[in-house]
Amino acid sequence: MGIEIVGQIEKINGKELSYKDFAERYLAKSQPVVISDLTEDWRAREDWVAENGLPNLHFFATHFGKSRVQVADCDRREYTDQKRLEMSVLDFVEQWAKDSVEDNGENDDDDDDDGKSVLYLKDWHFVKEYPNYTAYKTPPLFSDDWLNIYLDHYQMHEDRENFQKYDQISCSDYRFVYMGGKGSWTPLHADVFRSYSWSANVCGRKRWLFLPPSQSHLVYDRYMKNCVYNIFEDVNETKFPGFKETTWLECIQESGDTIFVPSGWHHQVYNLEDTISINHNWLNAYNLACVWDLLWKDYKDTEESIEDIRDISDDFEALCQRNLAANTGMNLNDFFIFMSRFALGNMVLQESLNPCSSAMAQNLVLNLSTIKKMMMKMISAGGVTAKDVYLDLRETLEDPQFLRFCRDMGRQYKMIHKEEDNKVLFPEEFLLKIMGFADQKMQICSPKDLVEMIDRYSACSSNPLA
Repeated sequence: MGIEIVGQIEKINGKELSYKDFAERYLAKSQPVVISDLTEDWRAREDWVAENGLPNLHFFATHFGKSRVQVADCDRREYTDQKRLEMSVLDFVEQWAKDSVEDNGENDDDDDDDGKSVLYLKDWHFVKEYPNYTAYKTPPLFSDDWLNIYLDHYQMHEDRENFQKYDQISCSDYRFVYMGGKGSWTPLHADVFRSYSWSANVCGRKRWLFLPPSQSHLVYDRYMKNCVYNIFEDVNETKFPGFKETTWLECIQESGDTIFVPSGWHHQVYNLEDTISINHNWLNAYNLACVWDLLWKDYKDTEESIEDIRDISDDFEALCQRNLAANTGMNLNDFFIFMSRFALGNMVLQESLNPCSSAMAQNLVLNLSTIKKMMMKMISAGGVTAKDVYLDLRETLEDPQFLRFCRDMGRQYKMIHKEEDNKVLFPEEFLLKIMGFADQKMQICSPKDLVEMIDRYSACSSNPLA
């Protein structure tokens, strides 16, 4: 069964695109786009690429060879994804170099199957592992990134009762390096959390196939549980009856190009050449509703999957939340604390601005307004029920970690909007102001508390919500 390709993804010059235009044309409208000229000054494009334009495998072997990474076997399926192997970067690049030599050899018999698999290094947390090696800088267009700046300062999930952090259900960040030879590929999927993603080719070329969100139901079975794995293989029409109705958009991503993937767009990707890419997942005010909708759906699915033990469970809700975090990377309580800290940080930044209608001020107002809307959705859904889930305002505002979070957030927004680096109000000073719009217990214990706090802040702020 072939697929129907009905159009190409738009391509534009990044040097001619302002953040305001990008937000209005692509973030807000959830439209994919290929952007050129965003990576020219990256160190990675010098160090990681050999003179012939191919990946500099020797550089990786000598500088990062001891790193342990996850490698996908592109020829072996395991459940809903490709089978994953763990190996060192050195072992991976040595195998890659060996395969390249064999592929360029004299044996051109296409029917000779030696059982060799195509390997693809994926999801390498390079930035976290090598913080002192600045391979690249996130382009300003993609820098309104709530997810990664939060994870630079906090774990997404922790057990409050025992004050233990669980690495197995807390991702360190969502910044990745991908490396693979010609023919490596990624099966059909939509991105984690229904986040945005951007992917920049350091070298090599990729072919992308995109499915609009309005057609996403067509690549799932009738129960909306299982997704088509490979759109180019014979898809079972009985299991996926809607697949034949899908229509696709396509693009070829050249070396140096960066592609923006909006929330909810399913995509399948092929490396047409030996390729290295840098990929981030991120979220912000423009796609927060997509993130919440998926999180709530995953929660209800989790609840349904263990419904048969509700009556014998000591704390069924806690079990649901723990399973949700393990399977999704974030649970409802994590989302609530994430939004509470981020909202408080936005208030701190607003207080550091002079009363004005600057682009940064408008961005912060949009952030708070969107968080309020999500908390109102949580109230309607009854999403946070744990008694020990709360944010202590006095403790948070006096925490040096939170101050660093605010300062980094401030630098981020000033860089995006090209504004002067004004002083960020210290939490000690802000604590006096917050007394006026926080309740007497000085805690955010529920989505309702956060909504009321945002409303009180807006009422006395020089930059009120619309």
